[in-house]
Amino acid sequence: MLLDVNGLSVSFGGLHAVRDVSFGLERGRTLGIVGESGSGKSVTSLALLGLHLGAEVTGSVRFDGRELVGAQEEDLRRLRGRRMAMIFQDPLSSLHPHYTVGEQIAEAYRLHLGASRRAARRRAAEALAEVGIPAPERRARDHPHQFSGGMRQRVMIAMALACEPDLLVADEPTTALDVTVQAQILELIQRIQQDRGLAVIMVTHDLGVIARVADEVLVMYGGRVAERAEAETLFATPRHPYTRGLLDSLPRLDDPEDTPMRAIPGTPPSLLRPPPGCPFHPRCPHRMTVCENDLPALAELPAGHLAACHLGSP
Repeated sequence: MLLDVNGLSVSFGGLHAVRDVSFGLERGRTLGIVGESGSGKSVTSLALLGLHLGAEVTGSVRFDGRELVGAQEEDLRRLRGRRMAMIFQDPLSSLHPHYTVGEQIAEAYRLHLGASRRAARRRAAEALAEVGIPAPERRARDHPHQFSGGMRQRVMIAMALACEPDLLVADEPTTALDVTVQAQILELIQRIQQDRGLAVIMVTHDLGVIARVADEVLVMYGGRVAERAEAETLFATPRHPYTRGLLDSLPRLDDPEDTPMRAIPGTPPSLLRPPPGCPFHPRCPHRMTVCENDLPALAELPAGHLAACHLGSP
């Protein structure tokens, strides 16, 4: 097991953003983390890499057998970018406008591998070529604003993969892209994963993306795990009402043109003042009295399927 997360919790003062999240990830596999905004999925991904400034983190995150919770910042810096890398949601705000993209890719390569400036520049051009950017040696001398949105995302992927990490965390990497460019970016990540045996965590609110790339799915709600299963199992037999609501919200090709959009009624819970009992019960069409008072445990169902619901099989 490359990544083993057990009981991970993240809080910012009185705000408990993530509570008791557990999962494992092997090399060559993709875990999809899905949920509405505020569900805790991005905070979870940042905490894995130690990018949780000002937060209190408890539980265990073991990467290749090494405990990261409580590790020294210097040790985490040596891992980040070298063996663990992240693609952020907005490449324009993540890339520095003053430096060329080649300089920004080369910097990480020099820092982690001790390469010379010439070798780092060569590696930057190679990385741009690997992600499908034409004329990579010339484009390496361009600044971020000279690239389109899809090309900037490719630059971010090149930067993340320049040192050939073992784990790639992608936080909403295609949100701002049109569907054609989105498909190209997802195909690119999958191709590089197959070539290198990468472990990938795909964080998104888009179940279409999850269906396309994930081997296993972690559904989060209110900072907790609502459901976890192999992707094929989850899409065929969702066992939590929240997961069913997310799937029902997807538009269908066989819907008539005038079909109104379906949505889960209500809003996600406040993480400062979460409701008692099951965090989803105020929005759940199957709620019972027990749901209003008792927090359901994440129970194991057949075939390794896990769901936190008093109904068991709604």
